[in-house]
Order: sequence, then C-alpha cells, then structure tokens
Amino acid sequence: MGEDDFSDLEAKQEPVESHRGAFGEFGGEQRAFIDRSFREKIVLVGVTMPPDRPDATDRSLDELAALVDTAGADAVSRIVQRRDSPDAATYVGKGKAQEIRTESDAHDADTVVFDDELSPAQQANLDKLLDRTAIDRTAVILDIFAQNAHSQEGKAQVELAQLQYRLPRLRRTARQFSQQGGGIGTRGPGETQLEVDRRRIVRRIHKLERELKDIRQHRRTQSKKRRRSANHAVSIVGYTNAGKSTLLNRLTDTGVLVEDRLFATLDATTRRLDLPGGERVFLTDTVGFVRKLPHQLVEAFRSTLDVVVDAELLVHVVDASSPDPQGEIDAVHEVLEAIGAADVPELIVLNKIDQADDYAGLELDHPGAVAVSAYTGEGVENLLYRIGDRLRSMTELVDVVVPFERGEIMAAVHRSGQVLSEQATDAGMHYRVRLDEPSVGRFAEFIPPTSPTATSAVTSPTTTTPNPEP
Repeated sequence: MGEDDFSDLEAKQEPVESHRGAFGEFGGEQRAFIDRSFREKIVLVGVTMPPDRPDATDRSLDELAALVDTAGADAVSRIVQRRDSPDAATYVGKGKAQEIRTESDAHDADTVVFDDELSPAQQANLDKLLDRTAIDRTAVILDIFAQNAHSQEGKAQVELAQLQYRLPRLRRTARQFSQQGGGIGTRGPGETQLEVDRRRIVRRIHKLERELKDIRQHRRTQSKKRRRSANHAVSIVGYTNAGKSTLLNRLTDTGVLVEDRLFATLDATTRRLDLPGGERVFLTDTVGFVRKLPHQLVEAFRSTLDVVVDAELLVHVVDASSPDPQGEIDAVHEVLEAIGAADVPELIVLNKIDQADDYAGLELDHPGAVAVSAYTGEGVENLLYRIGDRLRSMTELVDVVVPFERGEIMAAVHRSGQVLSEQATDAGMHYRVRLDEPSVGRFAEFIPPTSPTATSAVTSPTTTTPNPEP
C-alpha cells in the first residue's frame, strides 16, 4: 500500500445507516464532504457557561449560522442552554439531548451543529441519541477551508488539519480482518480495518507535516533576505470578512478575490506598495481569523502565519459596522498570541465606515486607529501616511560615512535602509539613512559619534511627513 494511497479509505468502510445528509464526513464515518445536491437543514446548539453571558452565546450562534450558510446548508432552528460545566457524556446532558432530537425531528433536520468543540466520545453518544449526525463548529470551519483552499500549500494545510481532527474520531464500524496471517506461526487475529485506517492517516499526517516544514523553512529564508533589504514587511490581519482583501486591492490595485462571505480567501497574497514618504513595503494579506478558531488550523497554517510573526507592522483591519467589533478584535488578539505575534507593532484600521452608524466609541477605545472605507477609498490616503509614520518611528536616522574603497559597504547601506541623502566628502561617502536597530549595529564602525539618535529620527522636522485629514 503506497503512502499516498489514502483516497480509497472511504470505499473500504462498511455503509452505516444514518439520517440524510450527515453534513460532511465529520460524523465519524468516512463519507464525502457536504452533499451539495441539496441544502441540508441544520439545528444549532449553543451552551452558555460562566463567565460567558447569554447575549455572547447569541452572537456566537449568529456567526455559526453564517458559517453553516457559507458551508452550503441552512440553519432552521437553534437551541440554547445554560450550564455550569459540560456534561462528560453528551456535553448538554441526556434530557437536553432528547429535547434537541424532538426539535430536529420537527424540522426534519439532517444534522445538529454544536457551537463548541465536542470530544470524540460526546460526538459518538450524541449521534446515537439524536439519530442523526452531531458535529461541532470546528468541523464546519474545516469544511469551509476545504472548499476554499486552492494552492498546493493551502490544500496540504487543510488536509493536515482535517486528518488531525479525524484521527481520534475513527470508529469501529469495520471489524473485518483485512490482513490475515498466512502461514505457520503467523495465524492470529490479524489487523482490523480500523487499525489499517489509523495507520494510513498517521502516515499521511507525517508526510504532510514534512512538506509543510520544508515550506516553512523556505519562507524563513525569504524572510531573512527581505530583512536584509530596505523593503519593509507589513501584514494585514483581521477577523474574517472584515475587508482585508478589499483593502489590499485598494492599496495596491491588484485583483485579489473579494466576496462578501466568510473565509473567501485562504492563501497569503503579497504585493509591493510604495508609500508617500518613499518607503517600499511588501504588504501581505493573510487568512482571516474567527472566534474559536480550531487549533488544528492554527497549527497547520503556521507556515502561512509566519509572515505575521516576521512582520514589522500589523495592519489590523476591523469591521466598524459589525455588531461586536471589540469581540472580533479580542478574537484576533487571541490568535496572534497563540502564534507568537502578540508583540508585533499594530495599527488598527476601522474599515467599512460607509456602512457603520457610529464608530466614534471605537476610535476613543483605540487611540491612533485610522478610520477608512476600503470600498469607497475614504481615509485610505491618510492610512498610507500613518503606515509610513509608524515604520519610520521604528527606525533611527543616522549618518554613515563609508571609505571610497569599501564599495561592498556602500551597497549594503542601500540594501539595508532608506537613504535620504548622500554626499562625497574627504572621509568617504557620507550617507544620511534610516536604519532599523539590527542594521545600526552592523554599521556601527561607520557611524560617527555625532550622528542623530533615534529620538531625533522621530522629531526631526526634515523627515516628518504631514498627514492629511481623514
């Protein structure tokens, strides 16, 4: 059996009687993805536990309904519960599970989707009690990612996340012996289909992890080369559907896919941007974040998310028209902390102000935020100046004097920083240049003691660019 021979897994499983639909393969058995020959009917279940409040649960269920719609199904009902802690066997308790079944039968629902992650045992128990497949928010998000992944890297990342989710949920539906002993000393119980499937999945996971590790190493090499140049790395981050791709298109005149739905784009897109102050920036649009983002996806997408960790500045796009923009900001910060990017400088951009009734409170809560409409272009010019200001504030304005015979150092100065002026003197070529902290250290022997300090780099009137009014 070849290492990549994974596609025939589904064919080897015994058929399992189930309600129509089953919303993809996440009920535990190996089935096809969501059957989109019809719109499945979905019952949503949310549980409020301390310290959360019922209104937070309602907002989360609203978002889950949007996720279900994006995945290709319809939410026909929702059930909420208040508990102090989850039930170990069914998450909601046997009595509530019976209520969910009654509601599902009344709507002829195909699948029940829980807003919180279910353990494999809870999922198996609920399947039996509800007489239909029970899945969680994680499964829905994984299915959406599988629909929207187009690049080889994106497909590998999604497949890895799916397999990591699926592995502990394999069930003993196939008990036949697939590899029986064939001779003296080899007869025995053999290997069950479940064990064969688990072994194949583990092999495939290891292969995908190796491939993504190689991609990640390649990205690190590219990042090192970029840091040695004068080009800045800026990443656009934000909640899904906040308008990141629209903003990238507005700033760089590119044709990145833009759709009014969740997770429309997954693959990181990098474009060059020249700022009004002369700085050259590599601007990268990244995958959108969401509340309760599955940890499998965070781990699988680390090679893509490394561009966020290595960025000099994060442009955090916030949907100012959202019912809960602060909650979305907090969700993005949680993911940034999980991937090790919490300390990267951040510029908050309040987007969709053309649709927002009132965003003044957000501006007060986040001093320095920039209000824009990526759709109409309002405030975008001001944003460009603000990005340049933030990048300049992270550099030092220094004088570098390089002897004429050291041509390689002259070339390195041009690669490493923004050269504002250069002049031939008796001591050599005199540069006034903006350098980041590591570059200042590299050229320390060529920096005269009287060179301006980092403080003068921020306050110097010769380098400050006036910002237009929003």
